[in-house]
Amino acid sequence: MTRVVAVVVAFNRAELLVEVLDGLRAQTEPLAGIVVVDNASTDGTRDVAAATDVDLVALDRNTGGAGGFAAGIARALVHHEPDWIWIMDDDSVPTPTAAAELRVAAEVSGAVLAASRVVWHDGRDHPMNTPRQRPFASSRRRAAAARAGGIPVRSASFVSILVRADAAREQGLPVADYFIWNDDFEYSTRLLRGRDGIYAPASVVIHKTKAFGSTDVDPGPRFYYEVRNKLWMLRRSASLNPAEKALYGGATVLRWARTWRGSTDRATLRDAFRRGWRDGWRTVPRPNATALADVGTVAADIAAVEAGRARG
Repeated sequence: MTRVVAVVVAFNRAELLVEVLDGLRAQTEPLAGIVVVDNASTDGTRDVAAATDVDLVALDRNTGGAGGFAAGIARALVHHEPDWIWIMDDDSVPTPTAAAELRVAAEVSGAVLAASRVVWHDGRDHPMNTPRQRPFASSRRRAAAARAGGIPVRSASFVSILVRADAAREQGLPVADYFIWNDDFEYSTRLLRGRDGIYAPASVVIHKTKAFGSTDVDPGPRFYYEVRNKLWMLRRSASLNPAEKALYGGATVLRWARTWRGSTDRATLRDAFRRGWRDGWRTVPRPNATALADVGTVAADIAAVEAGRARG
């Protein structure tokens, strides 16, 4: 039987985590395991997870989504023998057939990554979580995705994606030093460079954000991470080929311009851009085994996965 292991990263959303875990347990195809990574929450999130039968990874500090998913994927790979890893946020409530539809779409199309349709609580498609279609996808890729009721994609968000475990072992983990923003873009494009991914709209999750909108709507000081991490990705990551870096680099400039035009606090945005631009050029992300060496016992799992990738 195919083993699907869910990985949820949680931070100060105890009530929503209850809904997420209920949704995971209600899947029509039972999961082989659930890993919950608590990013040093202060609202009782850790207690909520500890009171259930999940595999709780309690981090000693907040490592952001990037560090949390790196830790959770490592825990799943080392301890749960997954065939597939289902990655999601702690405010993403899956519908009962979400996992099964992802698995079927991936297996029918031959994809190593499948992304859910993400809706807000009123049923509208959430603009924060739209996968990027694969530009200039071949007829073979389009036909394979169509057979599974989807479309070929080049990237997807961590809100709900199913990743084949052997691809994760080969490519390693998300880059922890990204902390937030572009960590899922870098990781998914790294997994999908030379491999197939699919958007599977039959798999539906409800993203219960407070507001309906995209991440580029007046991000405030968090814009620092968008700028720094995008420069890190374009400069250092092998997830995109040179032509794709030019394409997505141009799209990034347009996105930053939209963010600037829509901002109501341009002084904060200007400062975040300045610092992100500086650090994006002057620094590089550390290896995960170094960046996450102090987070607790899961550090050994992270080091093991990264060492295996290096040997490969």
